[in-house]
Amino acid sequence: MSREESPAAGEGTPDAYGTLYVVGIGPGLPDHATKRARAVIESADCVIASSLYQAFLRDDGTLPPEDRTDEEGIATREDGSEQEIVRSTMGRQIELAREAFDRVREGETVAHVSGGDPSVYGKSDLVFAVAEEEGATDVPIEIVPGLTAALGAAANVGAPLCNDFCTVSLSDKWRGWDEIEEKLRAAAVSGFVIVLYNCWRNYERAVDIVREERTDDAYVAIVNDAGRGDAGRNGEGHVVTTLGEAADHDGEVSGMGTSLIIGNHETKTWRNDDRTYLVTPRGGRDVDDF
Repeated sequence: MSREESPAAGEGTPDAYGTLYVVGIGPGLPDHATKRARAVIESADCVIASSLYQAFLRDDGTLPPEDRTDEEGIATREDGSEQEIVRSTMGRQIELAREAFDRVREGETVAHVSGGDPSVYGKSDLVFAVAEEEGATDVPIEIVPGLTAALGAAANVGAPLCNDFCTVSLSDKWRGWDEIEEKLRAAAVSGFVIVLYNCWRNYERAVDIVREERTDDAYVAIVNDAGRGDAGRNGEGHVVTTLGEAADHDGEVSGMGTSLIIGNHETKTWRNDDRTYLVTPRGGRDVDDF
């Protein structure tokens, strides 16, 4: 994708520069990545992605298979073009962002792959933070949105987010627990349906806080690896329980791929001949009101 084709490019950036795309691929499986996300990755000179996301993108056909990738990470596409595949790890994020800036200045188009949506607890803020620290105002950056876990989890269980909802991350790496607790309590009091991210720790603590403001019979969905089928670390699945019993489901809370959807006083179950769903209506309306 050429510099001239980039509609969000900043004025004054040299024409010889490439573009850094931060690309959300959703859960990672083919049907859940947007057409634009796949096109950007397919046409990039360099793709930065974790081993897991590389595997997803190879199974999808978005990246060339491993047998068409040499030891230096140079992959040959079916049309004969080449792209470099760089493995991303948690400990190399800053280094890889700086490397991406240098590549863009050398004229390369870089796709930095993020799971879900890059601006929902993803890679976007890191890229901008490093750009600010490095004074990289000359580097054009574009965000390609993706399907975030809240939406994937909601689709697993029905329609729990059809009224106002919010997301809260339980990771205390960036925010102190006092702040997380304040947000949880405010969300619970305000009647939001709450989607919890990063549930591998502190989820029981979070549930206890919400219980102080909501009745124990409020519905809760625990969803693992939404949209990933058997390709995720733990396998896709969900369980519907109540707020009072949510903390008893340690077996279903299995890591970073777990999301909790905590319903409000309007969230209810609905069952057809297939299964039971969770639904949060938009308000006290009947069919004719639509």
